[in-house]
Formats: sequence, C-alpha cells, structure tokens
Amino acid sequence: MKIRPVILCGGAGTRLWPNSKNHQAKQFIDFGNWTLLGKTLDRVKSSTFDSPIISTNLKYLKEVKKHLKKHKISKYKIVLEPAKKNTAPAILASALIKEIPNKQPLMIFAADHLIEKASIFNKAINKNKTNLTDQNIFIFGIKPTSPSSEYGYFLTKKVKGSINKVTKFIEKPKEAKAKQVIKKKGYWNSGMFFLRKDSIVNNFKKYQPTIYKNCVNAASKARLKDNTYYLNKTFFEKATAKSFDYAILEKMKQINSIKLDIPWSDLGSWKEILKMYDKNKNKYYKKKNVYYRPWGRYVNLFEGKGFLIKELFVKPKGILSLQKHHHRSEHWLVTQGTPKITLNKDSFYKKQNDHIFIPLEAVHRIQNPGKKPIKIIEAQVGSILKESDIVRFQDVYGRIK
Repeated sequence: MKIRPVILCGGAGTRLWPNSKNHQAKQFIDFGNWTLLGKTLDRVKSSTFDSPIISTNLKYLKEVKKHLKKHKISKYKIVLEPAKKNTAPAILASALIKEIPNKQPLMIFAADHLIEKASIFNKAINKNKTNLTDQNIFIFGIKPTSPSSEYGYFLTKKVKGSINKVTKFIEKPKEAKAKQVIKKKGYWNSGMFFLRKDSIVNNFKKYQPTIYKNCVNAASKARLKDNTYYLNKTFFEKATAKSFDYAILEKMKQINSIKLDIPWSDLGSWKEILKMYDKNKNKYYKKKNVYYRPWGRYVNLFEGKGFLIKELFVKPKGILSLQKHHHRSEHWLVTQGTPKITLNKDSFYKKQNDHIFIPLEAVHRIQNPGKKPIKIIEAQVGSILKESDIVRFQDVYGRIK
C-alpha cells in the first residue's frame, strides 16, 4: 500500500506580516517563480506516494486548485474546513474521509515547509512503513544547524532495532537552553507526522472524544463535489480548536522519531527567508540590478508582493545616511563583517548571522568602521519599496538637499 500524503494548507501566515491587513499566506508567496505549496506538491509526486489530500478552507480553494493544475496533479482530493479549528480537527477530518482504508499509512505534511534532499526523506519514510501500528506515530526530527529559538525540540532514546522513542518535547527554548538541548543530541521538531489511519482514530477516541465525535459527523455528512469534500459545518464548528501537538502528541505514549540530517526550514521568519535568499543568491543575481552608491553598492535580488530582497555591500569606512521610512519596515541579516548599527537612540555592533529588525518610522544607519567589506541581506516589507521612501537626517556624502 502506497503512502497517502495529507497536506495541511490552511495557515494564514500572519507572523511575517504583523502590521498588514492584506497579509499573504506563506504557502502561496511567490519567492521567485516558486512557492512552498508548489515545492510540496512536487515532492509528493514521487513513487513513494499515492494521490494527495489537501486540507484547506474556502478562502484558499481557488489558489490550491491553481497550484494543482500548474504542477500537473490531476488525481487529488481536497477537504474543506468550514471554520478554523487548528491542526487536530484538520488532520482527523482528512483521515476520516470515506475512501481511506483503516490501515492506510498517512504522511502529514505542512504546505509551507522547504525540504531539500527529498530522496533521503522518502527513503526514511519507506523504511519505517512496516513499523506503523494501530497506536503509534513517527515524528520527524531535523538535525539542528544552529541553536534556534524559533523551533521546538525533542529528545530520544534508542529502543529495539533502529527505532528511537521520543522521551521529551521542549517548546521553543531560549538560545542558551537550545544549546544545552543540542548537546544532549536534541533534534528540531519539524511538525511532520507519519502514522496509520487507525492510529489517528484510536488516539483521538482515547484522548479527544469530543473532537472525534464531531469530526466523524462532519466527515460522514460531508458533501463531495469536483474532488472536494465540503465538511459539515454544524458538526465541524462544534470541534474544539486545538493543535495536533497539544491534543494528541502530548498525551499519547507511543511516539517514535525519524531523525534526518537534511536542509529544512519552515521559512517562518524573515531571518529564515533571508538565509534562503543568501544561499541561493546566484540564481537571483542580475547585473542590471546592481546600483552603486558612495558607501558601496546594492543589488536588488527579488521583488515580491509587498517585499523586496536586496544585498548591501558596504565598503570599509562606508557610512549610509541616517534615515527613516514612512512606508516600510526592514529586516537585515549580516552575512559578512561587523557593522555598527544605529537604531533610534541606540548604537551597537552586530556579527555574522545576526538579525536586526528596523520598524516603520525608526531612525537607523549602517556603518562599516572596519577594514573589510560588510555584506547584509535586507528584506524591505511594506507598501512603497522605492528609494523615494527615504527621509535623510544626516549624510556624510552631502546628499541632503
């Protein structure tokens, strides 16, 4: 039996756009002729998987269908949630649709994760398929590349054969604690799950009977039209809004892990997005987009909907003007050197891999007091992303009129 992928595609993506009413859902953002949902759909085309099930809501239905068409996926099912209830009801309701047999292995993906080396990932899934039972679950751990406070972690111990049992979850720790967790061989909790339908059913029956009862009714009374299950609104709205982690993972006993050492990110912050652009900047670089300034130069790498990605190159002793913006905030990731940053009344130094957030209307400046060039990848986020939105207060190159 092939593995059936369930892609959770209902997230709103508010974390990236805190000040915007028109925020874009992360899975649909065009990062340069590709989206995270598109990458996820391409990944499940592998012979490991059966046709996908996409869990989403009415607001995103057109966008999901557009993606399915673009990525040439003609066999699929969509499960439409009539209300936002978090991941526990979304996962259960998707597993309960009529066509899924009881012992069907299900791979639960988030639509907005970037996974590289998919062949290693698929190999690990196939290897553990025979270890699935009507009670257990496998979760995916990613070997940390840094002590990040943006992800949760878990610890494991080896049990029979090559199976690692999860012994402890650690929710998004502060950096110092994250370092200790990594020393104990802790892995990032990727939020992807591998389990059988009967395990989902048994664990929900046991730990979340109210969610189970309402989702059973919402799925059995669903209307099927054009490959889309419209879950019954009356019953689905009665299901408690809970995350799968909180509703099930924290309570169930038989949790095993599949540990992976592959590049992975949920692109959940501008720092992670900037890292991704830095890693792939050669694909985005165009000579015509390089602009020279008295302090050095910058290149526009990519302009998306509501954001612009640049790389700044500040020569030794170069100083940008002291400035602010009315229509955009900025995120900076230092990729080379030690810049001196002015932010309102504070001045401080930053090092490689440090992230700096410049809020709307904040007065700021970058200086390079050193002897080596400084490189910074910048995301401008806002409604006007042009040079005209620069208000200068001081400038050593005499550019204030």
